[in-house]
Amino acid sequence: MKNYAFSSLKQKKENFSMNYLEKAQIWKDYPNLDSALKRELDAMDDQALKEAFTTDLEFGTGGLRGILGAGTNRMNIYIVSKATLGFGRYLSQFKKAFKRGVAISHDNRHQSKEFARISAEVLTTLGFQVYLFEELRPTPELSFAVRHFGCVGGIMITASHNPKEYNGYKIYDESGCQLVPKDADQVIAEIEKIEDYFSIDHSKNHKKIKYIGKKVDEAYIKEVKKIILRPNLNKDFKLVYTPLHGTGQVFAPDVLKSVGYQVFPLACQMTNDPDFSGVKTSNPENKEAYDEAISYAKEIGAKIVLATDPDADRLGIAVEHDGEYILFTGNQTAALVLDYILKTRKELNTLPKDGYVFTTNVSSTLPVAIARKYGMQVEITLTGFKFIGEKAREMEGGKGTYVFGFEESYGCLVSDFVRDKDSIQAILMLCETAAYYREKGMDLVDALNSVYEEYGYYKEGITNIGLQGLEGAAKIQRIMDFFRTKDISLKNFDILAKDDVKLSMKKDFVSNTTESISLPKSNVIKYYLNDNMWFVLRPSGTEPKLKVYYGVVGSTQEEATAKLKQLADEVLAIVNTIE
Repeated sequence: MKNYAFSSLKQKKENFSMNYLEKAQIWKDYPNLDSALKRELDAMDDQALKEAFTTDLEFGTGGLRGILGAGTNRMNIYIVSKATLGFGRYLSQFKKAFKRGVAISHDNRHQSKEFARISAEVLTTLGFQVYLFEELRPTPELSFAVRHFGCVGGIMITASHNPKEYNGYKIYDESGCQLVPKDADQVIAEIEKIEDYFSIDHSKNHKKIKYIGKKVDEAYIKEVKKIILRPNLNKDFKLVYTPLHGTGQVFAPDVLKSVGYQVFPLACQMTNDPDFSGVKTSNPENKEAYDEAISYAKEIGAKIVLATDPDADRLGIAVEHDGEYILFTGNQTAALVLDYILKTRKELNTLPKDGYVFTTNVSSTLPVAIARKYGMQVEITLTGFKFIGEKAREMEGGKGTYVFGFEESYGCLVSDFVRDKDSIQAILMLCETAAYYREKGMDLVDALNSVYEEYGYYKEGITNIGLQGLEGAAKIQRIMDFFRTKDISLKNFDILAKDDVKLSMKKDFVSNTTESISLPKSNVIKYYLNDNMWFVLRPSGTEPKLKVYYGVVGSTQEEATAKLKQLADEVLAIVNTIE
């Protein structure tokens, strides 16, 4: 079908870039525009049009992610079709790509199932075999399915932990890993070649769609259970689980029950509700996400609350300790689980001599200290689990043995048969850790404190500075430019060095020297301070916000808490001077 709107403006596009009103007019002129999008478009005022059309939705650390709606800067069927066509063209260069095919899954969000179906149809029209999950499934299972079927790639329709207004689109390579920048750039180049996204054909070869589900589930869960280290621990304690309306409900309760845990799912959040109406937030990093689950835990006497985000790649926990439920950060959970894994594998003589632990440059350095105590090699990547997935793939070449990977944002991977964060694995290992310490008369808070006593009191924090819209994006850039180009000082901390990942440069302020760094270019700045402390500035790749991360170490919990507040206050005081 020919799109006359694009044809009539072809010459204009060749002469100069269209402004937002001209781009919006193309949508208004398209006679077959989706009716819901047309109603939304007709109701937009000038500011809404500017937000929806001035820029195009871009790939970030987690692929495409944006607000649902009409426009080039929104998630809708046309943007998804365009992304899929570009991804398909990129994949077609690989050997036997069409026969190997693409695996596709989706979460519980508005239009997720529709976006998954359209993605499948665009790919079959190109000639690809497609393995499409019939119903919602977690992100880690999508990663597993890519490898299970020997696919050339994968697509996961999800906006992870974002609010209900969002949806997103993650793309995976043949190893089940999200595409790293050098590969994503090739996909983006293909997408940018596509002008007429209204006329993308998705009408052919639908017989090439193979619907999948139960058999893949069984294969995935079989692999998950292989991570169990101590199968005979006493499991005489209650757990409350919530999927926050998301995909974790497919597996988490049944897996825990099947290995003997007493799990009590929170019924009001065990539904595929795209409005997340039974929970205050869909993000397990936020304490209000646990309110209903903690109330239920108190009612039944549960010792731990487990919460997974909508696509079930992240796990958050709350632990009952002295009558209160204590929320753990992603850093704390990772440190505790890693310490348990390494301790246990050493006792069982299964700890590899060439083992590797992977983390990111905004995560706690406590797990680094733990890993090195047990003789593990540690590699630090940029934020985004795709970089850890890439490192896991490199292990296949004989470089070493993958042992554990984690990032501060509540995501870890115990076994690399999956190449993305996996909350199902994390749940199983966290509960085993709890059972192990329970036999010693300790809860997980006690266990974490014992780790602190051995290694020091590490404490981390994050400030999310929300800056919406075009002006927000411009302010984020001004802040980053300031820290990139200006010399700063802190009253109570010594600045020893600075990494500017965008410029691939480390500056050592002690020796007054510079050297190159090998991380992929990214708009990230990290400051190294005295006594193994640090802070990082990084614009979010998936949300309209600037993230400022901090890490401190103290000799006591109180000292670490005071240092963290002091560091955050000093850094934010500088940020607040930038107009």
